[in-house]
Amino acid sequence: MRLSVVAIGKPGRGPEAELADDYARRATLAGKALGLGPLELIDLDPKKPGKAPEAELILAAAEGAHLIACDERGRTYASRAFADQIAQLRDRGERRLVFAIGGADGLDESVRRAAASTLAFGPQTWPHALARAMLAEQLYRAVTILAGSPYHRD
Repeated sequence: MRLSVVAIGKPGRGPEAELADDYARRATLAGKALGLGPLELIDLDPKKPGKAPEAELILAAAEGAHLIACDERGRTYASRAFADQIAQLRDRGERRLVFAIGGADGLDESVRRAAASTLAFGPQTWPHALARAMLAEQLYRAVTILAGSPYHRD
């Protein structure tokens, strides 16, 4: 199952972007044997401002995939439960799993409606670049949990 993080905006070249890229590479390498990956980080740059143009890009990038909307009002998971959720989606035959991160104003309601579920990193609002890196890390962690790697410690 291919994994994608679809995010509005460009992450730049800072440490957050490097961190997200590093975790995406790690997840891709570790996930091959498990039928998970590659983990793609897809940055979308809308030509018009606002949540509606952002939603159009997100929904187009996620077409045909199992979509999970990252939203502060979403569901929170412990890392093992998150890994189990990913494994269940893979095992039921999903070919692509897309996580959507909105722009500065969050996700348009149309994205939340189209999503099969939501994911939150807690009730706080996180900077866009950090949310992207945190999600890449959690996807790497999920892969290592499923592989039985000692990376995750309970």
